[in-house]
Order: sequence, then structure tokens, then C-alpha cells
Amino acid sequence: MTAAHTAITSNSDNISAHTHTLFVCQTCASVWQDGKRVGESGGQKLLHQIQQLAQDWDLRNEFPIQAVECMSACNRSCVVAFAAKGKLTYLFGDLDVDSSAAAVLECAEQYYTKVDGVLPWSERPEQLKRGILAKIPPL
Repeated sequence: MTAAHTAITSNSDNISAHTHTLFVCQTCASVWQDGKRVGESGGQKLLHQIQQLAQDWDLRNEFPIQAVECMSACNRSCVVAFAAKGKLTYLFGDLDVDSSAAAVLECAEQYYTKVDGVLPWSERPEQLKRGILAKIPPL
């Protein structure tokens, strides 16, 4: 595993060098005790699974994976988003920690190939047909 392909990135300069970004909420499905997170959250597990699969992903250098502390969709966790300059931004929730990682990368590939970012419902992987939280117009 190389740092360039799987590191949790928070450096905005690194992200701005790319046209696409996959955001993964790492706070999703957390267990809290006395105001502190206990153990690994579902979001962190999903992030690690996506990163593991991304090691062999054709788009690993063009579509960085960015951990986000919270995407404020706590009641719909786990949450990911696809964003790119000039494209719609999609926010997906209700992702199963144990079975969504491959579907997220498959949908990211579809998003990457669409000039406008439109992801028709019928073309999305099954796990991302439900749970869409937002489709945000490009700037």
C-alpha cells in the first residue's frame, strides 16, 4: 500500500490538483461514550475498505479519496460524495459498511466518465440506487 494511493488526505493543494474527489465521512456510524468516539466508526471501516480496493483501481491517481470528519448526514450513515469541477455533486447515504465499497468505486467510475456528472438511477450499482441525499448543481 503506497501513501500516494491510500493515505487519508486533508491537504487541499493535493485535492485541487485533481478534477474529481471521492469524499467519505469517517464519523458515520460512530459509537459515542461520554462525548468521545469509541473504537472505529462505520465510516472509518468503509473508508479503509474503499482505500484497500482502490489500490488496484484504474482511477486511483485521477480520483483521490478524501476523508471528511463529518458530512452532517448522521441519521443516514454511512455517507460518501462524488464531486468534480463543472459537474453535479452527489451525496449518497444509507451505505452498508460491509458491502458498499466496491459499489462506491464502480459508481465513481461512472461519474468520472460522465461529462456533466449525471448518474441515471438505472445505471447506478444497486447499493447506490437508494439513499441519494443530494444532487447539487455545479458552480
